[in-house]
Amino acid sequence: MKKIGFLSFGHWSPTAHSETRSAGDTLLQSIDLAVAAEELGADGAYFRVHHFARQLASPFPLLAAIGARTRRIEIGTGVIDMRYENPFYMAEDAGAADLIAGGRLQLGISRGSPEQVVDGWRHFGYAPAEGESDADMGRRHAEVFLRLLKGEGFAQPHPRPMFPNPPGLLRLEPHADGLRERIWWGSASDATAAWAARQGMNLQSSTLKADETGEPFHIQQARQIRRYRQAWTEAGHVREPRVSVSRSIFALVNDRDRAYFGRGESSDQIGIIDSMRAVFGRSYAAEPERLIDALKADEAIAEADTLLLTVPNQLGAAYNAHVIETILKHVAPALGWR
Repeated sequence: MKKIGFLSFGHWSPTAHSETRSAGDTLLQSIDLAVAAEELGADGAYFRVHHFARQLASPFPLLAAIGARTRRIEIGTGVIDMRYENPFYMAEDAGAADLIAGGRLQLGISRGSPEQVVDGWRHFGYAPAEGESDADMGRRHAEVFLRLLKGEGFAQPHPRPMFPNPPGLLRLEPHADGLRERIWWGSASDATAAWAARQGMNLQSSTLKADETGEPFHIQQARQIRRYRQAWTEAGHVREPRVSVSRSIFALVNDRDRAYFGRGESSDQIGIIDSMRAVFGRSYAAEPERLIDALKADEAIAEADTLLLTVPNQLGAAYNAHVIETILKHVAPALGWR
């Protein structure tokens, strides 16, 4: 295990039990948690993106703000729903945020997740082309985005421009060198993992995947990772790819931890999501010694190079910093981290 970061879903709720009662609370506490995680030695701060929900949505203002407040930690998403995105405008936003962060963006993108509304991307002005599904449209947007990130000129300059142009065709600005290699695809199936490898994207595998064999979640996920790496090699890419997995992991070291999460063992769950039979991975909550043994038996964690800890952001930035610190201090070294 080379890197450990956190993944926040960015929920807020105007209720007494929530520490994030508004969008402003969630945004500001997200920045605070990223700063705290960097100080604790964590490697990454990642955020989910959902539209039409009381959760984090447009990610680039938040990523840029974190980039300006930190110096070392990776800053990313998991994931941006490409069905909603204009790849051209997104390339400009991503370039600007990456330059502010000094080249630390790690953008997870995908075809999206179950929605709060029916066909929400239509409200953003997008519709699948003839013969396309919405998932096809998301992958098409992703392919355009990847081409734009290469920084090659494609637009014919105006013969009488407002400002002088460099020679040749023009590209989108600002351009961030190296960002193309820091794009990840959030994959729920073996087939889309292989597609991501062929596209030269890193792989994000979450706490659920398509139930393709009926085996335990971590075994199916480990096989997905191996299939991805095989496809990467077959595609002839030169660089080493990166793979992340997400887990809900809590080290029980005090009474508050036990009150929140000390409810005994959990197990994998089976459900239907977007008409797909999916297997949902278990949560881990135990004293550090028992937690280490359980995590060592997780085959997908062993296959990945990056572990993202899903944090309960509504419990507040201070408590989530404690959650991250206990894992880094009491658990991660036994898993080979640093």
